[in-house]
Amino acid sequence: MSEGKEGATKVSNISAALIKELREKTGAGMMDCRKALEQAEGKLEKAVLVLRERGMMAAEKKKDRAAGEGRIESYIHFGGKIGTLVEVNCETDFVAKTPDYQELCRNIAMQIAAANPKWLSRDQVPKEVIEEERKTYEAAGKGDIDKRLDKFYQANCLLEQPFIKEQDRTVSDMIKASIAKVGENIIIRRFVRFALGDDKG
Repeated sequence: MSEGKEGATKVSNISAALIKELREKTGAGMMDCRKALEQAEGKLEKAVLVLRERGMMAAEKKKDRAAGEGRIESYIHFGGKIGTLVEVNCETDFVAKTPDYQELCRNIAMQIAAANPKWLSRDQVPKEVIEEERKTYEAAGKGDIDKRLDKFYQANCLLEQPFIKEQDRTVSDMIKASIAKVGENIIIRRFVRFALGDDKG
């Protein structure tokens, strides 16, 4: 009986306001937020990490599902000097029309404008580019080459870049959280960035 009472006390210590704050921060459901806060002993940031991990697991289960719907989002930077187009795919037209999904697409388009990624992911980086980077690091005698390559990927690959609005998360983390929230697979299909006067975009 004492264990039951302790469990009940633990639940009652999680305030509705704290659950609401976690929900607004993560987009997770009320019950998921409560459970995460219980697991995190009422600590908000720890609960965010719990939900993020669960979101990633949910995303892994959905990553092979076909994503044939979605939207093409555009973004023009203030002053009309930089513009981006990005195709973001989901599974259904219903999700594609939701405000949360449209906000995600908008954020990705803004990310491309601000951070100027050259590739979507590290597996798209040409081998000759990687080899050239390796040779540069070796010639300069710069420490751990693999770590320096990781930094190169983080700077140049969209999915590995820190999210401009929340630097402790990557763009990939942001997408995985959205997958967990909407319950559908989401992928970035392609993107392009234009800069005024730059032939390469």
